[in-house]
Parts: sequence; C-alpha cells; structure tokens
Amino acid sequence: MRNALRTAVVGTVVAGTVLTCGTAGATPPGPGVTAKLISTTTVGNTDYVLREITVPPGQATGWHYHDGPVYGFVQQGTLSHYHADCAEDGVYPQGTTVREPGGPGDVHLGRNEGDTPLVLDVLYILPHGSPYSEDVPNPGCSFQ
Repeated sequence: MRNALRTAVVGTVVAGTVLTCGTAGATPPGPGVTAKLISTTTVGNTDYVLREITVPPGQATGWHYHDGPVYGFVQQGTLSHYHADCAEDGVYPQGTTVREPGGPGDVHLGRNEGDTPLVLDVLYILPHGSPYSEDVPNPGCSFQ
C-alpha cells in the first residue's frame, strides 16, 4: 500500500504543477487547519490532486466525504479518524497510510488529538471538476 501511494504521489507531482495554498474543504474545519495544493493533473475524466493538510493540535477537519477515493500518508503527528456512527475507526501514527473509499456513505472526520501538528499528504482521485470534499453537518456526535 505504501509503495502504491508513493508511486501515485510521485506520478502526480511529476505530471502536475505546484500551486498556491488554500483552506481545507470541510464543515467547519477547526481554527488553523490549512491545505497546500501541491499538484493537480487530469487524465480523461479523472482529477488527481495532491495536497498537504495541516491540522493543529486539538483541531479537526470537519465532517465531510469525498466523491472518489482518497489516500493519505501521515507525515507528522497522529490522525484519529471517525465515521458518522461517532466511533473511532482508526488511529494512524506518523509513517502510516489511510484510505477513504469515497461517496456519501463514507462520512468522516479527522482529528488531531495529539500535542504536535498533524501533517498529511493526501492524494484525491476524483471525477473531473469535483470538489475536494463535500461538506456535511455533524451526524449527531458529541464532538466536532
């Protein structure tokens, strides 16, 4: 999995162009959550987008889903990942990968419950023109 992610990331970086920073696209991201667009390329009707997302300690991405699969590599910190049933479905420390299958049935939230910034390299594989994420309200969890 790690080699596949690295191959995809390298291919995307080589094929794309370095662009400017933006903000993470979730509802609402915690204060200080940022995203840097590293590369984007389109092949046929599919967009391949590589972003670096930083989540400060104690903050979260906001509840969202993606229109296609997303692969993440934890560069720094630890990602705590939750689904719409409010249960934690994984803890991903530095050096690990996470896969999100995409679609409205995969509503989730990423949280940084540690004391160092969480830095993720994220590869989005999306239908051409789709947003990075689709915002959704909190599904009833006691946390954001």
